[in-house]
Amino acid sequence: MKELKKLNSAQIRRMYLDFFVQHGHTEMPSRSLVPVNDPTLLWINSGVATMKNYFDGKVVPDNPRMTSSQKSIRTNDIENVGKTARHHTMFEMMGNFSVGDYFKKEAITWAWELLTSDEWFGFDPERLYITYYPKDNDAHQFWLDAGVKEDHLLADQDNFWDIGQGPSGPDTEVFYDRGQEMNNLPEDDPESYPGGENERYLEIWNIVFSQFNHTPEDTYEPLPNKNIDTGMGLERVVSIFENAKTNFETDLFMPLIKQVEGFSADKQYGQNAADDVQFKIIADHIRSITFAIGDGALPSNVGRGYVIRRLLRRSVVAGKKLGIDEPFLAKMVPTVGEIMKDYYPDVLENADYIASVISSEEDRFSATLNGGLSLLNSVIDEAKQTDGKQIDGKTAFKLYDTYGFPVELTREYAADEGLTVDEQGFEAAMTEQQNRARNARDMDNGMGVQSDLWTNFTDESKYVGYTDLVVDNAKVIGLAADGKQADQAEPGQHVDVIFDQTPFYAEMGGQVADTGQVIDNYGKVVATVKDVQHAPHQQNLHTLELTAPIKKGARYKLVVDRARHLKIEKNHTATHLLDQALRNVLGGHTQQAGSLVEAHYLRFDFNHFGQVTKEDLKKVEDMVNEQIWKEIPVTTVETDIDSAKKMGAIALFSDKYGDKVRVVKIGDFNTEFCGGDHVKNTNEIGLFKIVSEGGVGAGVRRIEAVTSSDAFAFMQERVDSLDHIAADLKVAQVKEVAHRVSELQDQLKEATKQNEALQAKLAAQQAGDVFNQAEETAKGTLIAAEVKVAGMDQLRQMADDWRQKDYSDVLVLATAAGDKANLLVAVKDGLAKTVKAGDLIKAIAPAINGGGGGRPTLAQAGGKNPAGISEALKLASQFMND
Repeated sequence: MKELKKLNSAQIRRMYLDFFVQHGHTEMPSRSLVPVNDPTLLWINSGVATMKNYFDGKVVPDNPRMTSSQKSIRTNDIENVGKTARHHTMFEMMGNFSVGDYFKKEAITWAWELLTSDEWFGFDPERLYITYYPKDNDAHQFWLDAGVKEDHLLADQDNFWDIGQGPSGPDTEVFYDRGQEMNNLPEDDPESYPGGENERYLEIWNIVFSQFNHTPEDTYEPLPNKNIDTGMGLERVVSIFENAKTNFETDLFMPLIKQVEGFSADKQYGQNAADDVQFKIIADHIRSITFAIGDGALPSNVGRGYVIRRLLRRSVVAGKKLGIDEPFLAKMVPTVGEIMKDYYPDVLENADYIASVISSEEDRFSATLNGGLSLLNSVIDEAKQTDGKQIDGKTAFKLYDTYGFPVELTREYAADEGLTVDEQGFEAAMTEQQNRARNARDMDNGMGVQSDLWTNFTDESKYVGYTDLVVDNAKVIGLAADGKQADQAEPGQHVDVIFDQTPFYAEMGGQVADTGQVIDNYGKVVATVKDVQHAPHQQNLHTLELTAPIKKGARYKLVVDRARHLKIEKNHTATHLLDQALRNVLGGHTQQAGSLVEAHYLRFDFNHFGQVTKEDLKKVEDMVNEQIWKEIPVTTVETDIDSAKKMGAIALFSDKYGDKVRVVKIGDFNTEFCGGDHVKNTNEIGLFKIVSEGGVGAGVRRIEAVTSSDAFAFMQERVDSLDHIAADLKVAQVKEVAHRVSELQDQLKEATKQNEALQAKLAAQQAGDVFNQAEETAKGTLIAAEVKVAGMDQLRQMADDWRQKDYSDVLVLATAAGDKANLLVAVKDGLAKTVKAGDLIKAIAPAINGGGGGRPTLAQAGGKNPAGISEALKLASQFMND
């Protein structure tokens, strides 16, 4: 057998990418794990997920041949991580892609060359097996032509790639034979074949031939452009080169596992199967947590944040099983960075920030974990008092889901106390939660149905709006009416038009599209421009509302709504100032998470861990206004991307940039990549005012702000409101308002204090009368009475006095206030086993049209029928005598 090359993970990744670059592919960067403008995905979960717009025809790439090694997260089976050889939450998917360019023959020929050529991977051909779709005779023949032996080709009905509407088609899979010594099954087992459930034949590459459109009608139509989409898991290929039994014994994971060994007092990897699972969980999860936080996601209770929190908590619990009681995950971030620095240097650059987020979450979970122990002890005490001797499934799941307790841990604690756990109830609650999670994530992996309406339209269209907002002689070079190419369109039709030149900005980078008018040679308005988007080849595509017919080839005057455009310019430049001010005040870790630049306001979303204080917000606002009033020139330059980076230009929000980029520079304060419209000098903005700031998601904050006349109007409204308040408070000057309000607050506090004292005195007086009226019942002595107090707080105070003086076995109090009624039931500790306060409150609360509950010794209820109080007190007496 041919000997394997000695390659590490970084070398393998680079070799794969270099191979396809040499075959005419453009190397695409690994995109953020947080999807950009794609609400259908919770995480980027494959290489092709970053290229949807290319594959469904919305955008035509500069080069139809692309290759990438894309970091990805999949969380559908978190529970399996560590228990299998190759299950991960984060992995890298290497791939090569063709959008309407090469197809099966080239994809297969190059795949075999990469795999077997001594210049590249150099695998032994005898170790490689290929599966293909039975009806795909072309793929079968191309593999034979490439040099694969017939007995290494297997037809498999499952080799058809289909994830819903959009591109689909047959695929072919490559398996590497690791030898029977790596197998977990006997050689003659029915599953011991390439494609079976075994450890011998390892799938390393899936090559998809997208040649059909899966339509909404559930039919399969030929694609206008056939595509290639492949995926090779880096972790799997590394395990082959490093002859590792699982993915975890490779250079991608072993440094992390070794570090965990150092944290544990006496646990070593490879000595105990149960411990090994915990080592693997931690090594896998810390990679996902580190990269996710580095890409702007933060721990929370929803969406991506919940995934991070869940992974972190599973890691902490895994650490406890290894005897690690101190916070340790934050210390592993630099190790992740060192392992991945060849391709992901940003992890080490942001290591301090990532570690600080993890450290904060670890500390918070330690407190939560202790709270879980308290709940578990309480549940065990309560279960001991019942005949069932069992912890119910919902409680066990709450301990797992809320506090991070694995059911195994709950089972161990319960067994020590002679109790069991309702396993079926736990599984039912787990299944319900998993179903909710599935519905919440990856709602639709499918791409849009591919359309070629504008895909093949390559005529050039020039945007001149940076300098001109009016074009006198624009020619219609492309016209579509009601979704079809046309030579003429009429009013009432949905019309899209491309002109040879245009002053109308197409929506991009958060800046909304321009609006305006289309005018004929006679000065008549023939259309209103309602929207402008980019066609697949990046021409500005205008959506028109016609008032007269419009013809292809005809020439028209195009006029942008100048007043609206200038407002948008002001807000766009202010957005750049705001972005920089946030970095300066809050720290360089802040990243843009989205923006919207409208005519009358701007919205800016950014990643930030924690609250933004009023003081910091004021610093940001003051800093922006300072730049405006400095009257700084705003300059733009078009250059290549490397030169732009040397200028220190910031790339916003994972935008995709071509060979030439536009850089907007605001003096020495801010330099950014940007294709939008801007003022010539910051003084044109006039004034900047933050209207609101708050959280909109896991670790994402949002600022809304206004500029120029909108900022003045906003502040004038506040001044008018303050003038009205001053008049109402009868103060001579606005500056006296704060002092007068402070005086009124002090007076209110004093009045509230006096009122509470009077209420307490009234409650004490009534208690003296009520507590002397105990009734003998079959279940013990009962005091049941209506009192006139302010509400539930006073009822609880009376119950405290009653409990201290031991006036009766059971107390039932009621009070009415307007259209509301309150009931309280208190039971002596010694009687709570036979008379439960919660049962009694449920029996009497319907009389006041209410409901309630509580502990065995204290319960309360509220309702909207005060007239039913006397009936409730009668029911209490009946309950005690039944």
